[in-house]
Amino acid sequence: MKAWGLLLLVVIAIKAVSTQWNVWMPRDISAMTNSCVVIPCSFMYPSGVRPYRGVHGIWYFGQPYPQLFPPVVYKSRTDIVHESYKGRTKLVGDLHQKNCTLRIGNIGPEHSGRYYFRADLGGANIYTYPDFSELKVLDQPNIDVPEEIVSDDSLDLTCYAPDNCPDMTPEIHWMYTDYLPDPLFTADYLEDSNTAVISSTLTFTPRPMHNGQLLGCRVQYPNTTFVYEHLLALDVKYAPQTVWVNVSQEVMEGSAVMLHCEVDSNPVSRISWHFGDEELLSDTASNVSLYLEELNPSQEGIYTCVGDNGYGVMNTSMYLAVKFPPRDPWVNGSLTVVEGSSIYLHCNTQGSPVPTLTWLKDGELVGTITADELSVLELVELTPQGGGQYRCLAENEHGRSSSSLNITVEFAPILLDESKCTVVREGVQCVCMATGNPEPAIQFYLPDLNITINETENRFNYYTHTDGFTSTGMIKLRDKGEQMGNGGTGIHVHCSITNIYGTETVQLELQQEKKYMMAVIVGTIGGVAVIAFIIAAVRYVGHNNKNLRLSCWAQSLTPS
Repeated sequence: MKAWGLLLLVVIAIKAVSTQWNVWMPRDISAMTNSCVVIPCSFMYPSGVRPYRGVHGIWYFGQPYPQLFPPVVYKSRTDIVHESYKGRTKLVGDLHQKNCTLRIGNIGPEHSGRYYFRADLGGANIYTYPDFSELKVLDQPNIDVPEEIVSDDSLDLTCYAPDNCPDMTPEIHWMYTDYLPDPLFTADYLEDSNTAVISSTLTFTPRPMHNGQLLGCRVQYPNTTFVYEHLLALDVKYAPQTVWVNVSQEVMEGSAVMLHCEVDSNPVSRISWHFGDEELLSDTASNVSLYLEELNPSQEGIYTCVGDNGYGVMNTSMYLAVKFPPRDPWVNGSLTVVEGSSIYLHCNTQGSPVPTLTWLKDGELVGTITADELSVLELVELTPQGGGQYRCLAENEHGRSSSSLNITVEFAPILLDESKCTVVREGVQCVCMATGNPEPAIQFYLPDLNITINETENRFNYYTHTDGFTSTGMIKLRDKGEQMGNGGTGIHVHCSITNIYGTETVQLELQQEKKYMMAVIVGTIGGVAVIAFIIAAVRYVGHNNKNLRLSCWAQSLTPS
């Protein structure tokens, strides 16, 4: 070994520096179990000391004080050693040359510890050196792993094996490297303080896929059965690679839903759920679920899951649609308009999916069906028939709702055909009927008498009645044959109908009441028939009496 030459130089240096009790040995040395180890050692003693009966030495294990009876590893005067070292130890140095190098063979874990050397020059010249060499017996090679392995950063892993046994030299091989991208292997030999270590460095660039995968270092001594392995699982740090969430979905208003998010990262990420600018939930885990209940339309929108583990940030979003039946539509308030006006009726609602809007007037379809949340119905040049109840019906696959309004059309009075004067038993009855909005006021005017009738008088029974937009006025003239102001017997009655939009005056026509005319006709015919019957009866009776008298006279002329 190269260590022997270095040891000689150290011994020379010690001689030049000091002539006191001094020892030199490596503070730390290692070996593989079942192999051997050589602990380099050199010592000095004062120049005034003369060895008596030769130079002897003792190696102790654990502590340097003989009075505490430490295990004897090697003793040059006798072969008496501790049981665990029998047949295992040998002094390979020459004590007379102040070389105390020790070899220990077939070492095991129980041999790990501190080793002290004691020089015995005879008589009182016995000295235990306080310096020690600490032996570490390894059952596997060491792998130097960085504190942190980061994805996409070049990584060096170094495997070490002690080479402190001249009888055998170890060989290092890496295991499970086939899946690595372009691995590079570099061998090296390190020597420090007369101890030697061979090493092999594996260089590659890890990826997220390598996290958790095994790598191994194998140390083997040729021509022996000694094999040592060290396996490790790679802990590769990497930013979030995937953020998985539910696919976009539709749910009904009032129901509940669970939104799942799973993030692939190392270390695990802080996962947070966001709705707009609001953070709803967060936890440091590999997956986080957000539970939403009693959903309403305001909760419809984009939900985003964010994963952040300090090495990177990643997010994924999904859309949650909240379905619900149409809300009660908003419509104009009831309106009153003037005939001929044009207006717009608005209907606005909400629903998901978007509802269809239908306008109905008095139950009948008007306008067109609209697939939108807003519908405008235009009513052009309204007539009185355009008034009524208008209802907006909103429908989608989840339900329906409606709202109504009334349109009132105001218009000038219109005289109805039922307006007339009729001869009845009591005299003459005049009726005036008109429709209008507001309902018209009705009054009668007798031009021949220059009388306006709008209330009950002694001579006229004035009566009015209103039913909706229809007004009815009636008077009765008690004497159907009364003389008018112009000396004639004709009936002249005018009807006047009035509201805020106009006035109309018409003369009512006189019509005979059919039942009364029939009674007059029947009565006249019946009277004539009775008179004729009486005349015929008188003539018949007279004729019969005449015949009777002639018969009696004739009989008197006949002789008996």
